[in-house]
Amino acid sequence: MRILSGIQPSGSLHIGNYFGMMKPMIEYQEVDELYCFIVNYHAMTSVTDGKQLAKGTVDAAMDFLALGLDPAQAIFWVQSDVPEVAELTWILNNVTPVGLLLRSHSYKDKIAQGLSPNHGLLSYPVLMAADILLYQSEKVPVGQDQQQHLEIARDIAIKFNHLFGETFVIPEAEINPNIPTVLGLDGRKMSKSYDNTIEIFTAEDSLRKKIAGIVTDSTPVADPKDPDKCNLFAIISLFLSEAEKTDLAERYQRGGLKYNEVKNELFGRIWEFFGSAREKREQLEQAPDHVREILKAGAEKARAKALPTLELAKERVGLGY
Repeated sequence: MRILSGIQPSGSLHIGNYFGMMKPMIEYQEVDELYCFIVNYHAMTSVTDGKQLAKGTVDAAMDFLALGLDPAQAIFWVQSDVPEVAELTWILNNVTPVGLLLRSHSYKDKIAQGLSPNHGLLSYPVLMAADILLYQSEKVPVGQDQQQHLEIARDIAIKFNHLFGETFVIPEAEINPNIPTVLGLDGRKMSKSYDNTIEIFTAEDSLRKKIAGIVTDSTPVADPKDPDKCNLFAIISLFLSEAEKTDLAERYQRGGLKYNEVKNELFGRIWEFFGSAREKREQLEQAPDHVREILKAGAEKARAKALPTLELAKERVGLGY
């Protein structure tokens, strides 16, 4: 099974990224044909500082490698190192109805958040479709917030195949019910857009400060507390076994629990959980050129997979004269 997914280098990666996308992708490399990439073209819709984007791209790659992605088991590259994706995007633009893009929930949400309604933001799903279809991806793990984009990619592929003949594999979305929605410091979904994240590789003092800022209610210490309505409980549960979660829930319900006790425990859990990855990350920081070599080698593999699909698409539409 050919599986593909990517992540934006639009800021420091956080534990929501890890549990929502990175951890599942790293696990896929053991059993499937994995295509994993840093989507820096997509990040341009929100990052307008060139130096920041360049640094974020390498940082995201280091994060993935430190957390266990093995470039010997997966094809791992940077989106912009495969120019074929931009060429396919233009071809797909010509079969994509504008109305389909205007109905995108993500587009509407980002405009509501104040982002400029430029063409890149509107055509984001077409670029995403090109990413998926270029490699004839069979399965695309997505969260609920990206499901519509995958449906748009399917619509584009189906229309192209209808107009020009069978060219693209129609990808299937995989929404894993076991992947949690990670809550942020304020109880909303953890997101860089909301500035409510806990970064994976942040410094010790910064991590303590972030955890101290997790919003809790004003229930008196002596009173019972509802773990199901507490985002602090939801966050620490990511790092607990089922038995440990049950025990902590009982402590909540008995009363007498101080939220600061849970926050201190959460700090220890996170610091220990990412300890070995943190050491590897520090080693990678000393060898950025080695990381770039890994990405360039991955891009060569990706281009070898992409070129036959692009050539077929060009032939179908009449560009392969």
